[in-house]
Amino acid sequence: MGRMADIKYKLTSLQGKVIAIDGPAGAGKSTTAKLLAERLGFYYLDTGAMYRALTYFALKNGISPSDGVKLATAACKLHLGFDNRDGLNRILVNGVDVSTQIRTPEVTAQVSEVSAHRMVRETIVAKQRELGKRGSLVAEGRDTTTVVFPGADVKIYLEASIAERARRRLLDLAKMGVSTSLREQKEEIRRRDEYDSKRAHSPLTKARDALLVDTTHLTIEQQVDHIISLILSVVKRS
Repeated sequence: MGRMADIKYKLTSLQGKVIAIDGPAGAGKSTTAKLLAERLGFYYLDTGAMYRALTYFALKNGISPSDGVKLATAACKLHLGFDNRDGLNRILVNGVDVSTQIRTPEVTAQVSEVSAHRMVRETIVAKQRELGKRGSLVAEGRDTTTVVFPGADVKIYLEASIAERARRRLLDLAKMGVSTSLREQKEEIRRRDEYDSKRAHSPLTKARDALLVDTTHLTIEQQVDHIISLILSVVKRS
């Protein structure tokens, strides 16, 4: 069996598995998970986008980020779905594509508070687990390995330096036409790290059985290649 055929065979053996990726903001979760899912032919679940979609809906409809009851009620009623066609991952709220709107600084500034409410998290996690029942899934977020899919076949925890994460965020915002500075993004990331790691419900933490990958000096392609090697080694041992 040739090398390419061998690799294809090994990747095919991963079908049906659930791969969960955690890590702080800017560590490369979304881009890495998206490309990994594409390589494997898996479904991609951006758990954080669901909280962003709820935050966007709340801001648009005058619901305070501190009102956990109203937020949870809205989360129950909202239909949150994904459209993965044409190589793009669009999130839909009641059938409307809000993929661009959920990435604005206004949503980013409020999403940590919105996602910290226990009832909100319970409601969204239930929706995420329902989506995950299909298997052959790459899911990413900030509590994906510890809360949403604690029984995932493979768990990955991505990390990167604050300076690198801020640089990436700066580039993403520039593409959206948003003016900011590296200093501002470093401060924002530090704030979000502290909030996410200290919140009472589903705090950001590394699962004990998660594989640690530092992405600070890796390109996206290198990250995905490394993660695929790790996944294959884990599956082989299991």
